[in-house]
Amino acid sequence: MSDSIVRCVRWSALGAAVAALSACSSVDGASNRLVSMVTPYKIDIVQGNFVSREQVDALKNGMSRGQVKNILGTPLLTDVFHADRWDYVFTFKRQGVESQARKVTVYFKDDVLARVEADPLPTEAEFVASLDSGRHSGTVPVLEMSPDSLKAAAKPAPVASSPAKPVATPPASYPPLESPAL
Repeated sequence: MSDSIVRCVRWSALGAAVAALSACSSVDGASNRLVSMVTPYKIDIVQGNFVSREQVDALKNGMSRGQVKNILGTPLLTDVFHADRWDYVFTFKRQGVESQARKVTVYFKDDVLARVEADPLPTEAEFVASLDSGRHSGTVPVLEMSPDSLKAAAKPAPVASSPAKPVATPPASYPPLESPAL
């Protein structure tokens, strides 16, 4: 073979290799652009107890623990070392929106409400409106806890007269688990 034919074959092979490699990078670049346009769906993460401004406004000093629990619900955090303190913590994370975090702390003295410390809280209507993620549903739904029911929850529970003593029942007699060995 002549030297020029070998040289032509070599240049052709080199050109084909360069074309193949450049095609790979353009396909790789296109796939990267496609992947960057498609983002995975991330669910909303709601943790803790949502406490509204109306609920905190319904609390009054001197309320019992049961009355506070009727209004705010079960506390998220109770500390055995600080038994006179209940913490209600709420976090809400949504894709594309800044995370929300709120804290309400309730302090008791001699099992009655002494004081409440709370971050700035939204009303129930404001919170429901903030949940709307682009859907236009029109009106805000009827809220579960009306002002009348909040007032009713704040009233002291009637005290029952002396409770009846439970009657002890004798333990049941069960047959042995294993038969006696003969």
